[in-house]
Amino acid sequence: MSVIYILLAVSIIVAIIFFIAFIFAVKRGQFDDSYTPSVRMLFDDELVKDTKNEPL
Repeated sequence: MSVIYILLAVSIIVAIIFFIAFIFAVKRGQFDDSYTPSVRMLFDDELVKDTKNEPL
């Protein structure tokens, strides 16, 4: 039964370490999107409907 308490404590410690590593990576910009802005100009823009030149 004491093994369960040890495993529970170890798993909580590992989870806290991974959470701290995740927060550290987010703060340092690891997950910033650097690919999308470079290819955004290649995508077609949506057509904007011009309503003032339409016949009545």
